[in-house]
Amino acid sequence: MVAFFCGLAARLKHTRAIAAGLLTALVCLTGTVLCSGAEPALAITAPELRGQFAVQEISADMHGLDLKEKEFLKADLQGVDLSDSDLRGAVINTSMLQGADLQRADLGDVVAFASRFDGADLRDARFENAMMMQSRFTDARIDGADFSNAVIDLSQQKALCARADGVNSVTSISTRESLGCR
Repeated sequence: MVAFFCGLAARLKHTRAIAAGLLTALVCLTGTVLCSGAEPALAITAPELRGQFAVQEISADMHGLDLKEKEFLKADLQGVDLSDSDLRGAVINTSMLQGADLQRADLGDVVAFASRFDGADLRDARFENAMMMQSRFTDARIDGADFSNAVIDLSQQKALCARADGVNSVTSISTRESLGCR
């Protein structure tokens, strides 16, 4: 199909605008054009469309970093120190955060789909308006964490409520209240 459109573009000299439009549409639909001798045209990736940028380097000490709107896809953040970091609006999908230190981190408006926070230190962290569907928090330390308006699977919410304690030092909201515990 690509060869057809490339050949069509070469033959239709008097209707170059139409051929260019067809090639542009093909690029938009497939992400690349493979005409002979031509460099592939790459489509814009999803993070760039959203104005977000993937984190290139992950180190054991990311304490206090400004990571607003960064993207962590399938990232291995196990045991990483992210305490006091600003992660507002970040995308943390299918990532491993087991044993990570997120104390006092701001994770407001985070999207963390199917991520593992097992054994993570979430004390005094803020998760306001976070979307954390299919994420797990087994044995995570949550004293003083604020989950106000966060979307968490019901089974995880119940498990978190069983050990919820403390009040967030920034928002003054109790962990139990923010989780909607009964």
